[in-house]
Amino acid sequence: MKKFVSVIAILAGISLCAYVGIRNNTITEIKDEIVAATNIDTGFNHSSWKNSHTKVRGIYVTGPTAGTERIDEIIQLINDTELNAIVLDVKDDNGNITFKMDNPDVIATGACVPYIGDINALMQKLKANDIYVIARIPCFKDPTLATVRPDLALYTDTGEPVTDAWENPWVNPCKEEVWDYNISIANTCCDLGFDEIQFDYVRFPVTANSDSAIYGAEVNDDNRQEYIEAFLSKACSELHAKDMPVTADVFGTIIKSEVDAVHVGQDYKSLASSLDALCPMIYPSHYAAGEFGLDVPDAAPYETIYAALNGSTNLLSDVDNKDCAVIRPWLQAFSASWVEGYIEYDGAAIRKQIQAVYDAGYDEWILWNSKSNYSADGLEH
Repeated sequence: MKKFVSVIAILAGISLCAYVGIRNNTITEIKDEIVAATNIDTGFNHSSWKNSHTKVRGIYVTGPTAGTERIDEIIQLINDTELNAIVLDVKDDNGNITFKMDNPDVIATGACVPYIGDINALMQKLKANDIYVIARIPCFKDPTLATVRPDLALYTDTGEPVTDAWENPWVNPCKEEVWDYNISIANTCCDLGFDEIQFDYVRFPVTANSDSAIYGAEVNDDNRQEYIEAFLSKACSELHAKDMPVTADVFGTIIKSEVDAVHVGQDYKSLASSLDALCPMIYPSHYAAGEFGLDVPDAAPYETIYAALNGSTNLLSDVDNKDCAVIRPWLQAFSASWVEGYIEYDGAAIRKQIQAVYDAGYDEWILWNSKSNYSADGLEH
């Protein structure tokens, strides 16, 4: 069974009052209690899954795309190319559940926006075409939950909501009720037949006013990672009991930057030792000029992806392969016109990224385009 480096099996008989944000204990004290309950066998076998699961070559699909005839074009593209998987927005970045979900926690928030009219019919269609379906669930960036449940929202010391650049509010990553809400959604996805759960925005905010956020718990750069691992360990405990693999998206920069890693609460090495798959977002456009010795990383798709994944390999070199998560990078399928010196991410640029994945010793990848606009260019047939 897959073991967690620092926190696992939170469910093991620990009462609700023992969790982060409910009492005044430090995260270290809470972690010690959790570690004492690490011998629970959920029945999920990471090594077996790792050796037998579908090697994902996927694309991101929004709810509005999946709910229209465009999904038929997506399916045709998958059938015609090397693609074999989709990452479907179950909860989008606004906190909307993209279909009518029979889940009392979701119903209570009024979060359902049924872009997808019939989720069961959609799942049947995807499965009939032998498509591996991953449920994407953004966690702590959730404007809907923050609005409906202000007690779960994150505020500054002056009472202002902690928001992103577009003024979308975040919820508090230290509150277990927020954890449970996202895990409840994931549990429903298990029942609907999804093949995998992928948590996104599973981190602390790094926005303009986030440094003055009040968490109602002891939070600093020494322990942020512990809160994120505690949430994910609880999620894995529940979802592994349903034989469901668990994945998380992480910043690509945490592979190299310890400063970024501690500030957002994502320890790459620890998470790779804990999760079933880890998806670093290594989009070339997201690296600053000069990174990896490249004047414009965005203009060097092969070199950037290859260097980032070499960094991953080096960082994980002492992690036992049988315990290490599958590393499945997000690749760029959009043109970043805001980057000075950018290039068009056409089929050639996409292919260079994919080849860099393979040359770096990895065999899975996912393409990101926020509008789910893809073509066969750059994909093998």
